[in-house]
Amino acid sequence: MIQYNSYSGTILSIEDILLDSRDTLGCSKLFTIEDNEKNIINFLVTPSTYFIDNTLAQEGDFVTGFYDRNAPVPLIYPPQFRALIMAVNLGDINITVDFFNRNLISSNGMLRLNIAPTTLIVLENGQYFYQNPENHNLIVLYGPTTRSIPAITTPYRIIVLCNQN
Repeated sequence: MIQYNSYSGTILSIEDILLDSRDTLGCSKLFTIEDNEKNIINFLVTPSTYFIDNTLAQEGDFVTGFYDRNAPVPLIYPPQFRALIMAVNLGDINITVDFFNRNLISSNGMLRLNIAPTTLIVLENGQYFYQNPENHNLIVLYGPTTRSIPAITTPYRIIVLCNQN
């Protein structure tokens, strides 16, 4: 099962990169990201990287990239991760990508979802998901939370990742 980690920062540069002999120049990108503490990492962005709302990323944009923390990475500086999911310029909207159990509590036990009738629940392709999103990897977009543990929130939108369980 994929276990997600994230990294947020500003895009310093976007370069074309060839990942292997089957890749076509221009199809994969290397995003160089700098966070608020001036730390730098690189994200490999491939055609399979899911961009929330199909948003175009450009140099200077604030992004959050999600990657599999258990995936092998090269021992180089700056660190380089393969981006699975990218969020561009979400502003005040919080985002979490994680597995949520039958009680809709994240795998780290820090966030619990309170689904309201206004919560939009969709698939990656934008189609409605009519089932209960429990026991799935979810992209959760939300605002305020309680100060409890786990924090409780009513999400604005949930994107169900059916192929990443």
